[in-house]
Amino acid sequence: MIEARELTRRYGRVAAVNALSFTVRPGVVTGFLGPNGAGKTTTLRMILGLVAPTGGTVTIGGVRFRDRPRGLRHVGALLDAGDVHGGRGAAAHLHALARGNAIPRRRVDEVLEEVGLAGVARRRIGGFSLGMKQRLGIAGALLGDPPVLLFDEPLNGLDPEGVLWVRELFHRLAAEGRTVFVSSHLMSEMEHTADDLIVIGRGELIAAEPLADFAARGTRQSVTVRTPDPAALAAALAPEGGTVAREDDGSCTVTGLDAARISELAFRHRVMLHELTARTSSLEEAFMELTADRTEHRAGEAR
Repeated sequence: MIEARELTRRYGRVAAVNALSFTVRPGVVTGFLGPNGAGKTTTLRMILGLVAPTGGTVTIGGVRFRDRPRGLRHVGALLDAGDVHGGRGAAAHLHALARGNAIPRRRVDEVLEEVGLAGVARRRIGGFSLGMKQRLGIAGALLGDPPVLLFDEPLNGLDPEGVLWVRELFHRLAAEGRTVFVSSHLMSEMEHTADDLIVIGRGELIAAEPLADFAARGTRQSVTVRTPDPAALAAALAPEGGTVAREDDGSCTVTGLDAARISELAFRHRVMLHELTARTSSLEEAFMELTADRTEHRAGEAR
C-alpha cells in the first residue's frame, strides 16, 4: 500500500505538488491521471525518494522507500524507459540491477522471457526501439518480484499487441494482491486497465475513487437514437430542450433529454425509433470536464 499525507513539493514560489493525500490499495490497478504539468511525475519521484518533499510524508507499507535496503525487492518502478546505458546488453543491464539488490541471477532470464526479450538478451540497448525499451523497463520493475509496482507512461511506443500484453500483466499482478500504480495520458487504455483512479490538477487532488464513479461524474450524457426521420425527431424534441446531432453512421446523438423523455415525445409525435440507447460520459469526457480549470496550458490560450 502507498500512503501520501499532505505531500508537498515547492520549487521557489511554485507548488508542483500541494498538500496531496491519497492511498493506493493492493489488489487493484490504480490509474494516476492529470493534465500536463499536474505534478504526476514529481509525485512518483517523491514516492521513490528521488525528490525530497517540502512537506508531508509518503510511505510504502508504512515505511519510506529510502529507508528500505535492497529496494527492488519491495518496489519495482519504471519512470523513464530511455534512462538506460545504451552500450549495455539487456541481460547485462538487469544483472547489474540484480547484483545491487541481492536478487538471484536466474530472475534475469525469467523476466526477460516474461516480457518477450529473451531472444535479444545480449543485444545492446541503444539499438532497441522505444517499445523494446519499455519492455526492458518493465522487466527491471519485475526483477525483485516486489509487492508494489509503479509505472510512468508504460504504454508509450508499444504496438497494439504490446498494449494488450501490458494490460493483462497489470491485471494479473493486481490479482496476485500487489499494489499497481500506473500513470498514463492514454484515457482509452486507462478505461480498460484501471479499477481505481487518483486524479490531480495543478498539484492538488481532484478525485480518488473507482473509475466508474469518476466517469459517472461527467455531465455530458447523451442518447443514441436511430430513426428513419431525423428531421421529425428534431422537431419533436426541440421545444422540450432536446438537441439532435446527426452522426456519420446514420444515427443521431440527442442531448438535453433522457431516454425515457425522448421515447415519450417520439411516441406522441408518431416518430418511429429503431434504437434508443442511453450513453454516459466516457472517462476521457469526464476527465476533460472535471480538470478543465486545473490545466496549466490550454491550446490557443495566450500566456
